[in-house]
Amino acid sequence: NIPEEQADKLLLASWGLPRAVLEKYHSLGVVQMFEWQAECLMLGHVLEGKNLVYSAPTSAGKTLVAELLILKRVLETRKKALLILPFVSVAKEKKCYLQ
Repeated sequence: NIPEEQADKLLLASWGLPRAVLEKYHSLGVVQMFEWQAECLMLGHVLEGKNLVYSAPTSAGKTLVAELLILKRVLETRKKALLILPFVSVAKEKKCYLQ
């Protein structure tokens, strides 16, 4: 569980994402994340590029964690990222979404 003093970490706006990215998430109804998602982002040195292995049921929100990690790293380091997705339909959806 996230300590009360870090409860703001549930809000996407507290992760240093650009306004355009936040507005896109907000337009899709995503303003905050689940506690387990924020915990994933706060583990060890994940935000500095260290590995993260996590598991959750289908439609639980795993992709949001990956998206936030990728977006932060790409924007901070100006390097490219590779996102591997399981289905062509999901890849097409994410391509439009992330552009």
